[in-house]
Amino acid sequence: MKRDQLKELGLDEKQIDNVIAINGTDIQREKTKSAEALTELDGLRQQILERDKDLKALKSQVKDNEALTEQLKELKSKYEADTADLQGKISGLKLTSALDTALNGAKVRNTRAIKGLLDMDVIKLDETGQLTGLKEQLESIQKTDPYLFDQGTKQDYRPETGASVEHKSLSDMTILERAEMFKNDPDGYNNLLNH
Repeated sequence: MKRDQLKELGLDEKQIDNVIAINGTDIQREKTKSAEALTELDGLRQQILERDKDLKALKSQVKDNEALTEQLKELKSKYEADTADLQGKISGLKLTSALDTALNGAKVRNTRAIKGLLDMDVIKLDETGQLTGLKEQLESIQKTDPYLFDQGTKQDYRPETGASVEHKSLSDMTILERAEMFKNDPDGYNNLLNH
């Protein structure tokens, strides 16, 4: 925009000076924006040059893309194997914990002894976290080996006489009965003593 053009529009000198000043400010602002854009463009060009240099150096170091791909596959396989191993251990811990809880609930005296009698291939955890395949096995073991379960106070077998004796409380026994029980059946005596 020139002064002559503004005079032709009918503006006086003061108005022309104001328009020129406003126009000058706008031009300066656009020059600043343009300079900033050029600086940013130069920076981006420099980054591209550095990237190209880095890629060239990387290509010379790797030499063969197949070696890098193979290494990536090995790492992926190792990661998948480690993940599967961890999942297996977690599942095993959940099964062991649920089994121990169930055995304690069934009043098993020695969980290790019972586990040796169980077919662990049949016992599984379902989707809800419940054990399957245990109940039937425990019922079978209770029939064949009831001594492995705490069944409370019941008749004890006296090997010397072959007779069964129903234990009552110690307070209902005479001193002689207590002494005889202590001598012949110390476990039964201790059970009564602790109850």
